[in-house]
Formats: sequence, C-alpha cells, structure tokens
Amino acid sequence: MEVLWAREDAGLAAATARDVSRALAGDRDLAHTTVMTVLDRLAKKDFLQRERDGRAWRYRPVESREGYVAELMLGALNETGDRDAALAHFVKSVSRDEIDVIRQALADLTSRTPGKEPPA
Repeated sequence: MEVLWAREDAGLAAATARDVSRALAGDRDLAHTTVMTVLDRLAKKDFLQRERDGRAWRYRPVESREGYVAELMLGALNETGDRDAALAHFVKSVSRDEIDVIRQALADLTSRTPGKEPPA
C-alpha cells in the first residue's frame, strides 16, 4: 500500500505488480508472485482499484492512508464480541491530544444538519 500511495503522491500512474515488486526489491526479498497475490487480495477486499493494461493489471489505492487505517480499525472492531468494551478500552489508551481530536470529530458529526451529507 505504501508503494502505491507514494506513487500517487508523486503524481505517477497506477502501478503494475512488477512496479511494486521493483519498488520493494531494496527493502525485502519477495517473490513477484507473492506481490501479485497480495495485490489481488487487496483488490478483492476493495482496498485497491485495478484496471487492465494489456496482459497486466494496474493498481491504485481506493482510500487514503487514513481511510485505509480507519477501515482496518473498523474491521478489528467487528472481530470483538463487545464493540463497546473495545471502544472504551481504545479511548482509555489514547493521549490527551488524541482525545481532543476525537471530541472535535464527534462535535463535527453531531452539529451536522440531519439528512445532509458532509462535504467530500
């Protein structure tokens, strides 16, 4: 995901599995087929959008880093038997500054006009 976000941040086109493999070559010793499998799974989970380019697929992130992490957090919440307890435990573990961010986000949500969508 980081390789794809970095490409997007740099204004580059969507990446092929080969592009991702090359970008990761210095950091990790991964088989190209492993990269292809991971990209395919991320696309099937709707984290990546893919489009055909000849015989290859080109991949781009569907969400920002923040949106992706939020989806992972929601997925983790769905794994617990008690979402309320998990949320309470999470809130107890964050810093004062993070509590302020949570409060502001909640205030923004509750101040919206019912039925109106937030700006994108």
